[in-house]
Amino acid sequence: QVQLVESGGGLVQTGDSLRLSCVASGRTLSTYYMGWFRQAPEKAREFVAGINWKETTHYGDSANGRFTISRDNAKNTVYLQMNSLKPEDTAVYTCAAGSPYYSYSAPLSEEYKYHLWGQGTQVTVSS
Repeated sequence: QVQLVESGGGLVQTGDSLRLSCVASGRTLSTYYMGWFRQAPEKAREFVAGINWKETTHYGDSANGRFTISRDNAKNTVYLQMNSLKPEDTAVYTCAAGSPYYSYSAPLSEEYKYHLWGQGTQVTVSS
């Protein structure tokens, strides 16, 4: 059974940093487009960042130059480094696996294009 498990969330203060991890088990995901999404209370889920099999990265507006996505295929893990956190970054962050060998210049930002989702990790930023 293939699973994605996120970790690294928590309660931090404005300006702090966090690094989220997403570990895949049951299958290697090195060829898949991996995305991070987030959902704040009473808001729609939004695309935060994505990375393809060539390690080309894409970012949503919410990343705003503060977040960096990366992957370590040897560890079957995708990371989201988040710096200069703000209270508006408070949300559940979820990783997901999308299309294999995705090579388009546009980000894979549509939720329905992802076939495997983790459970999410809570990030809370206090002011």
